[in-house]
Amino acid sequence: LPGLIVGVILRYGTPSTSGHDKPFSCSQEDRPFTTLLVNVSGKFFEYTLKGEISPGKIHNVEQNDMLRKVTFDPEVFFNILLPPIIFHAGYSLKKRHFFRNLGSILAYAFLGTAVSCFIIGNLMYGVVKLMKLVGQLSDKFYYTDCLLFGAIISATDPVTVLAIFNELHADVDLYALLFGESVLNDAVAIVLSSSIVAYQPTGENTHAFDAAAFFKSVGVFLGIFSGSFMMGAVTGVVTALISFFGFTKLHCFPLLETALFFLMSWSTFLLAEACGFTGVVAVLFCGITQAHYTYNNLSVESRSRTKQARLSFTFYTLFEVLHFLAENFIFSYMGLALFTFQKHIFSPVFIIGAFIAIFLGRAAHIYPLSFLLNLGRRHKISWNFQHMMMFSGLRGAMAFALAIRDTATYSHQMMFSTTLLIVFFTVWIVGGGTTPMLSWLNIRVGVDPDQDPPPTNDSFQVLQGVNSERRNRTKQESAWLFRLWYSFDHNYLKPILTHSGPPLTTTLPSWCGLIARCLTSPQVY
Repeated sequence: LPGLIVGVILRYGTPSTSGHDKPFSCSQEDRPFTTLLVNVSGKFFEYTLKGEISPGKIHNVEQNDMLRKVTFDPEVFFNILLPPIIFHAGYSLKKRHFFRNLGSILAYAFLGTAVSCFIIGNLMYGVVKLMKLVGQLSDKFYYTDCLLFGAIISATDPVTVLAIFNELHADVDLYALLFGESVLNDAVAIVLSSSIVAYQPTGENTHAFDAAAFFKSVGVFLGIFSGSFMMGAVTGVVTALISFFGFTKLHCFPLLETALFFLMSWSTFLLAEACGFTGVVAVLFCGITQAHYTYNNLSVESRSRTKQARLSFTFYTLFEVLHFLAENFIFSYMGLALFTFQKHIFSPVFIIGAFIAIFLGRAAHIYPLSFLLNLGRRHKISWNFQHMMMFSGLRGAMAFALAIRDTATYSHQMMFSTTLLIVFFTVWIVGGGTTPMLSWLNIRVGVDPDQDPPPTNDSFQVLQGVNSERRNRTKQESAWLFRLWYSFDHNYLKPILTHSGPPLTTTLPSWCGLIARCLTSPQVY
């Protein structure tokens, strides 16, 4: 709302200034260049592409200096604002409930996002054909553009819903499913959109289907995601080793220890981007790895700075503050962009079709996958959980940033304007209806995060938390994929990388006694 108010003031309340742009003709070129070097009397000047301008507005280009100053640079979002948001999501992960639902979360995030992307993309291609038929399409809009829109709008960001869940202490399994899906879903949507952009068929028609180009895009997706995952995990392990070895004496300087922890996390994002991977995936798994290993090696002061204590409800950590500030800035800028962005294209047919496609894509994402997952789950995903997950598919900061990253063409400008309206609608209308929907679906609230779910499948409302003894059942109640990893991690990796876990002298074979004694720290004993 503050962003909308400021945007109205800047758009309609500031005086215009005359432009000094002079158009030049480059009739020999058939495509625009992102960077242009101009030779003026022997001096070279560099110019960057801002987008296409219609002939009728060639003498009114950015007449308002204030609007030009507040133009959003998407690279600022991706390189500065996004890393704290994603890292905080991975670092503050409730591991017990996340890994208990790991298989379902991976299915929703990977398979569900791909299904949603292709359903939305194909439905929107039908809408585009209808617009062309009725004469409401004034420029080119390809099938790949529709798929790109499907990938962009498939990025869910239920920050409002999760905030309400956290305040009301809603059912922890539902929270874990929504939170885990949204975190991984953002990463999948970014890599998926990059893969669609990388789809380049050979031949004259660069927008026709080409099997070779399709499999190349699939390979790009798998390569970028796996490479980003490995880079994030390795960086997390490196920080654990740095804080593990006592000769560094970092624990004697808690402020320096916290600063190094913070900078290593951020450098993961930048390093992944520089290597051609996706920084979002890298920094997410860096956060998960650091929470699992590095956190155990930090001093008491650094632990309190980086991660909130379980019983402290008034202390806000470094990453919580950065996450809160970055997310609020992004939402404020969304309101600003509605009035300061000067190339909006609002098409009623496209907007209505987008809302219908999103609803159908989310339904095809949630209900069929939940049915298949329930065939193998011990704790079934009940119908009221499925309805709540369907309702909670908000679009937010990630969809906005992906859409504004490229607005050079007619189709991308229409996609951005539609995405902006969808974000506003889902955050205000759907987010505001979260509490009534929880009551209507009879989903438990006021639940102790360490309390086990009731033995029956029926969900009921709990107004007062029940004090129960905490039981660590992480291995037994987690997904089978995690159970395969748990024993190896607990017996070998944790003793090597942290000051916790059983001594290696008890887990390694007897002939490895010398290595076990060297790698096991005194704190473990």
